Amino acid sequence: MSERSTCVLLAALSVAGLLMSAYLTWVHFLGVSPVCLVGSGGCEAVQTSRYAEILGVPVAVLGIAGYAELLFSALLRGESGVLLGLFVALVSVLFSTYLTWLELFVVHAICQWCVSSAILMMASFLLTVIRVRHWLVRQSKS
Repeated sequence: MSERSTCVLLAALSVAGLLMSAYLTWVHFLGVSPVCLVGSGGCEAVQTSRYAEILGVPVAVLGIAGYAELLFSALLRGESGVLLGLFVALVSVLFSTYLTWLELFVVHAICQWCVSSAILMMASFLLTVIRVRHWLVRQSKS
């Protein structure tokens, strides 16, 4: 996979994550249940739990920020884009892991949107690792 195609895929995943996070932010502020494929019970339980906000900020808004930063890093060339993307993706994957743990062991509900976001973040992290590898190979040749 070329560095360019890696960046294009990372940008596409970021846009998908932005749209997902924007939808979840919208339903949060409307106070309605998110639409889910297999009923909204798990999504509603997670969305209305005390863990749906951090210091008054909805977790979905943090998702918007994270995906926007990933998109920016995918469009940013050079070392800055590579390192920013790796940092944001790593922090996001760790945060997604924490949120998934909360879903499973504290809230006792699974949100399909949250699982989808966690998968997008893991894929984004893998793409940023591939991008770092491309950058390191290019650096070693110069």
